[in-house]
Order: sequence, then structure tokens, then C-alpha cells
Amino acid sequence: MAVILEDRPIENLREEVIDTLIYNYSHGVISSEAFERRLDQAMASQNHQEIFNLAADLEKTAGTEFASQKERQFNINYAAGENDETDTIINILGGSCRSGQWTVPREIKIITLFGGADIDFTDAIFTTPNVTIKILCLFGGTDISVPEDINIISKAFCILGGIDNSAPSIATRQAPTLTIEGLVMFGGLDIKIKRTIKEKFVAFANQMKTMFNNRT
Repeated sequence: MAVILEDRPIENLREEVIDTLIYNYSHGVISSEAFERRLDQAMASQNHQEIFNLAADLEKTAGTEFASQKERQFNINYAAGENDETDTIINILGGSCRSGQWTVPREIKIITLFGGADIDFTDAIFTTPNVTIKILCLFGGTDISVPEDINIISKAFCILGGIDNSAPSIATRQAPTLTIEGLVMFGGLDIKIKRTIKEKFVAFANQMKTMFNNRT
């Protein structure tokens, strides 16, 4: 069995095991403590057999409903067509927030002067795989929140300020790419993940558990 497992891409095996853990937790087969413990181990391990063993005693996922729910939960929101517009956000002695399901243009310009801007891409709808964010932040702050499966390229530089980038530099080739460039002076730019992939797995598992419980 170990030889067969090692012939498989480890990420495919990991995804299959995590799906099985979520499916069994949502149906009440394993407790929340067991689910999160096994989930942590599945995400951390680099050994095929160790990952396989985490779900060897559990029933595999069945049907298309689970797959369709997972696709809606984890896939990046894309809309048909290209959005070539440039969106300009100006904050002077004030602040603004862009979040929820909003359509992302090809280019976003953010000008912040003695103010703040909060841009959240977690549920945003992308129309292009490459988005450029141009920032001019003077005596203010800009917070950019992204999901974990977004590619981030940060080219911004600062003078007497700070840039904190805790988002991954490369996710997958299929994911949208945000290129952030510009100047931060006497201010701050914070690029961060709003929810980790583990938090998304747990939220999805609880969502599925609630859905199945409502049917019984």
C-alpha cells in the first residue's frame, strides 16, 4: 500500500483525506476535537502513509452535493468578461471600506492622506487574473485583506513608514495575482490573510454539519 500511496501526488492525497474528515465530522461520525486534531496532522504531514492513516477508518465522501458545496465555498469568484476600468479610492481626513461581493477592476488606485482605507478581497468577484493596486499613502494607513489562495506580489516601498506583508507570495498559477506598488510615507500598509485555509476548512465543516443536521 505504501508504494501505491507514494506514487500519488501528496497534495491530492491530502485533499482527499481532508474531504473525508470534513464529511465524517459533518455527519457526526467524529467529534470536533478529533476532526481538528486530524486536520492539523493532515495539513502538517509530508508523509503519504501518515496522511492516509488519518482517514483509513472513515467512510469516504459520496455523491456530488459535497463536491458542489465545496466548490462554491473555496473557489475564487470569477465573472464573465473583462473589466478594464480603473477604480480610484481617495481618503483625505477620513476612511473608506470596500468589502463583500464587489467587482474587482484591472487597476485600483488608492490615495490616502491623513486617513485610512480597508480593502477586502475575501468575497470579491474577479474579472481578470491580474490586478494592479497603486498606492500613495501619506500620514495614513491602508489595510488589504486577501484569501489564502491569492498570489501577492508586493513592490511598494516606504519612507519613514511600515509595510507588513503576511500574505503568501505565490499560491497557484490558476489563482488571481495582485501586484501592489507605490509609496508609503509616514504611514503603514498591511497586507494580510483574513482567514487561513484551516479556518476555511473548519467553517466549511461546520456549515455542512448544520446543513445535514437540519435535514434530520
